[in-house]
Amino acid sequence: QVELVESGGGLVQPGGSLSLSCTAARPISTFITMEWHRQSPGKERERIAEVSHSGRARFEDSGKGRFAIAIDNAKNRLSLQMDNLPPEDTAVYFCSAVRLVDEEFVASWGRGTQVTVSS
Repeated sequence: QVELVESGGGLVQPGGSLSLSCTAARPISTFITMEWHRQSPGKERERIAEVSHSGRARFEDSGKGRFAIAIDNAKNRLSLQMDNLPPEDTAVYFCSAVRLVDEEFVASWGRGTQVTVSS
């Protein structure tokens, strides 16, 4: 069973907004942390946001003031709202999550969703 599935990517004009979703195969509360990452062509994958088990969110400088996270526990879904998008935000966006299994931290990744910011 696929652990995490991202959706919501697509083409958006510069200055526009997009909301990505990460749907988990298990309750969000079973994860210690969840994160959003992205990878632009020719660049390393970078973390852009994380949310802890307690619901506290933290954003890297690339998304501060423009990105927001929301959790929908009924749908096992983590959302990333992105506003005022410049072309530099073009990337594949990935969701990841960590849970504790038999006293070991286990990380899961989704397959990503493409976001293209272009006019």
